[in-house]
This record gives sequence, C-alpha cells and structure tokens, in this order.
Amino acid sequence: MSLLDRLENQKNTPQESTQEQNANETSDQYLYVKRKIHTDIIDSINRRGKSSVDREEMRKLIQEAVQEEENGIPRIDRIRVAAEIFNDILGYGPIEELLDNPEYSEVMVNGPKQVYVESHGKLTLTGITFRDDAHVTSIIDRIVSQIGRHVDEASPMVDARLPDGSRVNAIIPPLSLVGPVLTIRKFGKIALTAQKLIEFGSLSPKMLAFLEACVKGKLNIIVAGGTGSGKTTLLNVLSSYIPADERIITIEDAAELQLKQDHVVTLEARPANLEGKGAITIRSLVKNALRMRPDRIIVGEVRSEETLDMLQAMNTGHDGSLTTIHANTPRDTLSRIETMVMMSGMELPHKAIRDQVASAIDIIIQQTRLRDGTRKITNITEITGMEGDVVSMQDLFVYDTEGKLDSSGKFKGEFRATGVRPHCIEKIKQNGVPVNIDWFTN
Repeated sequence: MSLLDRLENQKNTPQESTQEQNANETSDQYLYVKRKIHTDIIDSINRRGKSSVDREEMRKLIQEAVQEEENGIPRIDRIRVAAEIFNDILGYGPIEELLDNPEYSEVMVNGPKQVYVESHGKLTLTGITFRDDAHVTSIIDRIVSQIGRHVDEASPMVDARLPDGSRVNAIIPPLSLVGPVLTIRKFGKIALTAQKLIEFGSLSPKMLAFLEACVKGKLNIIVAGGTGSGKTTLLNVLSSYIPADERIITIEDAAELQLKQDHVVTLEARPANLEGKGAITIRSLVKNALRMRPDRIIVGEVRSEETLDMLQAMNTGHDGSLTTIHANTPRDTLSRIETMVMMSGMELPHKAIRDQVASAIDIIIQQTRLRDGTRKITNITEITGMEGDVVSMQDLFVYDTEGKLDSSGKFKGEFRATGVRPHCIEKIKQNGVPVNIDWFTN
C-alpha cells in the first residue's frame, strides 16, 4: 500500500461516537483542529496529483498549516501540535515519543487507553492514550506494512520489526478482548558490549573470559531464559567473539542480531500470504543453511521442529553454533529440547534424542530477569555426557542470592565459580584458544 493510499485510509477511517469524541476533545483541546489540518493536507496532496511525499515536505506542510492564525493554535503550542500531527500521519502516533526515549526498553499498548513502558526492568503506566481502536490499528498497519505483512480479522496476529530492528508483536480483535494490543521491544541505538554487561552486573569478568574462550573455541552454546530476560542481547555479545575470517549464517523469525563481522549472511523466516501459501519456516532455513558452507550457524531462537535440524548441524561438523531457547533452568532446557525434537515428526526413542543432545550441546547459559528488574546470568552449565538414560550436567558458575534487597532496591548476591574444572577445556585448547584455570576458582 502506497503512502498516499494509507493517508487516504486514515482520512476515511470512521470517527468515534459523539459521546466518545466529546470525551476525547476534553482531554485534547486541539483534537478538532489536528483532524482538520490532517484532512486538509491529504486533500491538498491529492489535488496536486502527487504520487509521493517525502518526510521533509510533509513536515513543512504541517508547520505552515499550524502557523495559520485561523486555526487558533497559540504560538507556545505550535511546535508540539505540529509534532503530534506529523507523528499521526507518518510516524507512530502517540507512542513516537516513547520510542525515541532511550530510557524505555519496551512499549506496550493494551487497547487505546492503556500504554505501559518498561524502564530498568520495571513496568509503568504512562498518561499517553490513543483516540480509539481504529487509531491503534492504523499505527499497527503502518508498522507491519513496511515489511510486507498485514493484520486483519483473517490474520489477527503478526510479528514485525521497526526499521531500527525493534521487535514488534500485534494482536487485534476478535482475539484480543481489550482492543488492538501492540508490544514493541526496542532495539538499542548502540548495541550493548561485553563491558557494559559487566558494569550492569549481568556477569563477572571471569565468566565473560570463559564465555569468550567458549565461542572462540567453537563450543556449541544455548542461551536459555524467559521472555525479556536478555537472551538476544547476550547472543549478540557472544557472537561478537566469532573470528572475522569465518562465514556466519544467522537465521531468525524477525532479524534482530547485530553482528559486526564482514562475512555474515542474514536469513529471515517468512509467514504465509493472504492465501495461506508461501511460508518459509525456520526449519527450512536451517536445512538450507547447511548447503551454504557455513562456519557458524546462529539461530535467533529454536521453538519447534527446527530444533532437530539444529542438533544435527551441531553433530555434523558445524561446531560453534549458537541459539536461544525459552526455559527457566538448564535442566528444563533439556526437557524443552527433547519435546521440540519430538514435534519434528521423527519417531525417535527418548534415549536417541538424549544421546544427540549430549553429544551436540557443550554449554547452557541461563539468563534470568530477577524481580528487582535486573538481568543476570544465573548459571553457566556444562553438558558432560550420559549417565544411563539421563543427560548429565554440571554447573561451572552460579549466581547466589539470599533474596534480600540493598539500599537501592536491588538483590544482594554474588557470582561464584563452583570450582569444577570443565571437560570442554580440551576442546577449547584443540581449537587454539588458551584457557586460564584461575577462571574456575573464587
């Protein structure tokens, strides 16, 4: 859909009832004049028969309209009103200012009258509102149409991303009973570095040194954790340790990884079209990646049948692969992997699956968002093999806390090496990476 088509749709969007409109006009004294300017600008562009309008030209048209005395906008409010009109036409409406604020890591729109933000791990209700459901839906449509996706009653759920890489999920009625719901996990303007993670208290220097050796030493690593625990951020940091002379293939549902190496091939899954055809799954991309001569395969997240293909890749010479998974503990990670392998349709005995897991995966990193809002690596766990029918593992590093808060409202705790010498040290050394035994002592 072209820009002018979207503008015309905005103009023709049904207005809310008189009662709702009066209530909104009370909360926004310039609502009527903003709508009038919005409509006048679209009519002006259409009369001139222009096929496209750039952002600067639109900004100029809005500023000229706002400054007209007949619109009755006091000088002190003109800059703000012009920005609001521009955001409604070409930006992301009322939430534009939230997306521009680096303090907020997530923006959550629960229908038109509830907009929450996450800052430093805590949720806060803002005073920002939309006019009505149609207003929220128009912003959702603007976001998803940028990458060729759509949302309507036939396809009421959609994943997308903003131009800066921020992850977007939207779900609309009839599935949502509170109106259109929009969740945006913002992508930082500047990618977090390993040093920043140490400063934030996410892990200790010894843990980071060991993880760097694991990546350079081509161990297969899974980052596990709950929603919003920082898995992708950590995956980005770990990926930065991959040598620049290796061919890296990344596979994601919605591209988020920010690798700085030169030789990176980025693949992205594709949903079905309006006719329900044309879907390209993560599993298909993993299979295809094996034919692309990868040195490393990085899957943004395994959540279904592609897990089997990822394990097979790890077991067939593609060492140094990285991925993330939703799981609450390292042991839970193994259970989740086993369940997802069974979803592939392969009739494999449980022991065969566990054998594959034990031989494929070297390290599980457990990432956790604590109740105080901080994100920490709570376990670095090594897979050591099989004991009977059970995959054996051992913790190398843990985060210990008594659950007590300090004066700043954060949990008191410390990162601790368990004193165990990892079996994987030999594999790391064989790949020419030095290991310091002091990492594993306190």
